[in-house]
Amino acid sequence: MSAVLIENQILHYEVLGRGRPLIFVHGWVGSWRYWIPVMQAASVGYRAYALDLWGFGDTAKATDRYSLDFQVKLIEQFLDQMGIGRVALIGHGLGAVVSVMAALRNPTVVDRVMAISYPLTEASVNPRLRSGAPLELADWLLEKTPQTEPVRGDAPKTDPQAIAASMQGLSLPEVREASARLQNACLLVSGLNDPAVTVPDLDLVMGLPEQTHGILFEQSGHFPMLDEGSKFNRLLIDFLTLGQGESPRQMQLKEEWKRRVR
Repeated sequence: MSAVLIENQILHYEVLGRGRPLIFVHGWVGSWRYWIPVMQAASVGYRAYALDLWGFGDTAKATDRYSLDFQVKLIEQFLDQMGIGRVALIGHGLGAVVSVMAALRNPTVVDRVMAISYPLTEASVNPRLRSGAPLELADWLLEKTPQTEPVRGDAPKTDPQAIAASMQGLSLPEVREASARLQNACLLVSGLNDPAVTVPDLDLVMGLPEQTHGILFEQSGHFPMLDEGSKFNRLLIDFLTLGQGESPRQMQLKEEWKRRVR
């Protein structure tokens, strides 16, 4: 287990590979652990980090740091501690919100963002996600398979207060407007069968900045990286290899990625 101290509190992370840095940020259910298969695929050409946010996994249960603002600062402080310059962020659910906010606040540091199961509006979040116990949420969102065991196994480590505090932040103007203001390359990935975060309408996505594009995984629920792992890994590498300043909308030129969000 690897860790750094952020203001005398433990921040847990893991790392694989060498190359350009990228950071995986987990969602409201689980921890860094469900990223392992994606990290292994990415580590061939990248240095892949995954960390636990405040209140999740093996990072400190520091209740005064559960707000979205402090979770974003955790990313910024981690980058500073590790001496990481330009970076790509891959966030899921809560991690997607945190990653988009970090990119908005640090446009010269965050090179690009993949935002999976990202709630474009506060209303797109299922109320059950706001009030369920962590293990109950895992049972709701995942079938019991070997692939989903990392989520289920680490769910009890989550402090429910960390989920609740982050949910409160979704109503803040900065959070609501983040996707419309973001100028970095941003790829929105949605699972068609996601019961936790409603798939955004195509018109809404097309109204976002030119650097934002949406991809729909038709056989996935809330965890596309687990439901369609091989396809997700190919999409990630294609997104990471886009040239500096290129929009992910150019990925439409590839037959596999023509389907957008509905």
